[in-house]
Amino acid sequence: MAVAEESHFGRAATRLGMAQPPLSQRIQRLERELEVRLFERSSRQVTITEAGTLLLAEARELLARSEVFMATARRIRDGETGLLRAALSPDIPGETVAALLTDFQRRHEGLELELLELTTTQQLARFASHDLDVGIVHHPCDVSGLELGPVLRRELGVLLPRDAEAAELDEVPLASLAGYDLILFPRAAAPALYDDLLTACARNGYTPAAVRHGQGASFVRGLVLSANAVAFGPRDAQPPEARDRHADLAVGIDAGVVWRPLAGAPLAWRHSVAWPKGRGDAAVSAFTEAATHALRATAGATGDVPSRPLHLRPASEYWL
Repeated sequence: MAVAEESHFGRAATRLGMAQPPLSQRIQRLERELEVRLFERSSRQVTITEAGTLLLAEARELLARSEVFMATARRIRDGETGLLRAALSPDIPGETVAALLTDFQRRHEGLELELLELTTTQQLARFASHDLDVGIVHHPCDVSGLELGPVLRRELGVLLPRDAEAAELDEVPLASLAGYDLILFPRAAAPALYDDLLTACARNGYTPAAVRHGQGASFVRGLVLSANAVAFGPRDAQPPEARDRHADLAVGIDAGVVWRPLAGAPLAWRHSVAWPKGRGDAAVSAFTEAATHALRATAGATGDVPSRPLHLRPASEYWL
């Protein structure tokens, strides 16, 4: 193309940033490969042949297609197209999921997002098996081999029976829950977090009579209603009509359950986006920004500066 447009090997070589002899050799090699003479040469000028003229349009089209091909390859390399496999922990509220998806799709229209609901333990396993690109995990957990986005904090309150004495308080001290069973997620879902919560309860004067396990909102409320038990959850996990500081968590027949903040905010979920080291491309960055913004805007999450490393600690440290 350059030789045809310049009608001169010297000018074409200058335009291409190369010496003239290698350019002449390349044209000769191309002519041998095509078995077609492309140019008539003289001491003063180069004239494209009829065959060369016919092939020039094809050459321009091939070059344009190759540029599109390379641009697509760069977008794939930079994570701007293709498939992003992402996961959220089960406690992320629906409003946050919707806000995250909307923001992410706005940032990356050409990227397919495969969104899964996985516990922290399940996410760590999939990171290890290279089956997950990015996720929102609970801390503390083992973040070896991972990079993290900003750590965000969502303070926990308590779900308790309406007729409990503590339900009359504006803020509930953990010690006032003595005598109640505690409903927690199964330990296998996030072992370090599970142990941290029980340790914090003990340090603040609450040792549950027993620990029961449940995750579904209806199941947990049923246990609170009928099993002399309490559960922890953030304000944003409650229905919108129940998020006022003094409002009851009353949905259908669950009018006997109320949510109250904990005095001194001793318990919290701590989240961050996590991804394998070296995977932090444009798609992961967009997901991190969308997730962080959604958690702040819809779940009341705030920045958290941890007082200890986010790595998994030995089990012996949990019960000091």
